[in-house]
Amino acid sequence: MQPILDGARLSPWEPGLFSLAVYALMVLGLVAVLLFFASWLGEKKDNPEKLRPYESGIIPTGSARLRYPVPFFLVAIFFLIFDVEAAYIFSWAISYYRLGWAGWLQISFFIFVLLLGLVYIWRKGGLEWGPTSRED
Repeated sequence: MQPILDGARLSPWEPGLFSLAVYALMVLGLVAVLLFFASWLGEKKDNPEKLRPYESGIIPTGSARLRYPVPFFLVAIFFLIFDVEAAYIFSWAISYYRLGWAGWLQISFFIFVLLLGLVYIWRKGGLEWGPTSRED
């Protein structure tokens, strides 16, 4: 048996590819048959009760569009930012020994920039969620 070289091409009748194609066609055929029978055999009686949205057994009242306060979105954005940055720090911690002092200096700079961003958000009032008093 010859080894596969870099420039070698796989035959379209490769046993693994052929069986994958047959399997995919069988799955698509089964899905098509099941969808056909479900639409053909299913009962088609429209009813206002069926068209009403279902809310866990509770009849919905009012509009589903609620206005959220701005601090809600600020908290969500801050969470996403700091959560993604925590993922970077954890990945750095896993490869700490491989990175050496250069990696330690880079992550220290990264954390310093994070702290600067947190101080900036704090100074701008992004972390104040309570009611504000207006002094006119």
